[in-house]
Amino acid sequence: VWTRKVTAASSVHRNSGRNRLRVAIVGGSMGGLTTALLLRDLGHDVDVFERATGELTGFGAGIVAHEVTLRYFVEDAPSSVDEMTVPVSRYRLLDGSGSLLFEEPVAYRFISWGRLYQALLAQFGRERYHQGAALVGFSQDEQGVDLRFASGTEYRFDLLVLADGVLSTGRQRLFPGVEPVYAGYVAWRGTVAEHEIPASVLSRIDGTITYALIPNSHILVYPIPGATGEVEPGNRLWNFVWYRNVQQGAVLAELMTDRDGFPHAISLHPGRVQDRYIHELKTLAAASLPEEVAAVVAATERPFIQAVTDVESPRMAVGRICILGDAAFAARPHAAAGTAKAAENAWMLAETIEAHAGDL
Repeated sequence: VWTRKVTAASSVHRNSGRNRLRVAIVGGSMGGLTTALLLRDLGHDVDVFERATGELTGFGAGIVAHEVTLRYFVEDAPSSVDEMTVPVSRYRLLDGSGSLLFEEPVAYRFISWGRLYQALLAQFGRERYHQGAALVGFSQDEQGVDLRFASGTEYRFDLLVLADGVLSTGRQRLFPGVEPVYAGYVAWRGTVAEHEIPASVLSRIDGTITYALIPNSHILVYPIPGATGEVEPGNRLWNFVWYRNVQQGAVLAELMTDRDGFPHAISLHPGRVQDRYIHELKTLAAASLPEEVAAVVAATERPFIQAVTDVESPRMAVGRICILGDAAFAARPHAAAGTAKAAENAWMLAETIEAHAGDL
């Protein structure tokens, strides 16, 4: 059961005048855009500042479509769930040889990170979505928050929402010394077009989320919408996530150095991983994974890497500044709840501001 979204028509009057807030949201991804939409619907003036200059759609792959993740859309158009997501009906767990260890019926849905981002951005629009805006500092007093950006521009707002991800600049300023801590392993990820998977393999994994459990590691594969949002069989993508232990220090540093020699702390995007590591990944897949899972890895042209980290902010609100999503707390990907947590943070913030008539 989903709570009805508060409409702008019913709440602009309530938040007009002195309680109509000017809100700056730093970070234009899932948590930031969801917050922006909800606060705008409540009648507040909202600007989103995103440090990236290009499209963000290539930065992720598949995610679980939790109810709260899609809540903004389904409350107005429940049929949009079918248009945006790919369902599976079975969970399968295999060992390295392909023997079935466990199986059960499920009702999971999956979406691509890019598809969800595009849908949120289309709802918010680009007029007040400012790209290439890198936050460098801020300060606050009892009346407002002053923001400073690398371009030299400065702004003043009533409320600052920090939703700028696990490497949050805002968190570094708000809580010096609170930094992501490497958890000891990385997630290899990638997608492949469904038509590039052999038919004999596809017949075994279609309609499923399939896990393979091997010593000290596991991998999962599942379907997601196609590159431009297609959800029909034959036009979808298949997503894999393979967790592998990597020793901290020189070994990790070398793995996270891109093909041009630049080091990265958290992620290497598609096309940036060194060829030798991709070759090693596919060789190991063929030797240690079930055929239907190894085939997905083998067919993936541009796998990428995300280092798994933990981070924990001591608070989520300080005066007129709040922090949410991965910027505040990083949930490890096994719970499949990172985007859901960011969305839930956004809904809770909007509901609380509404309940107090915009009185921060």
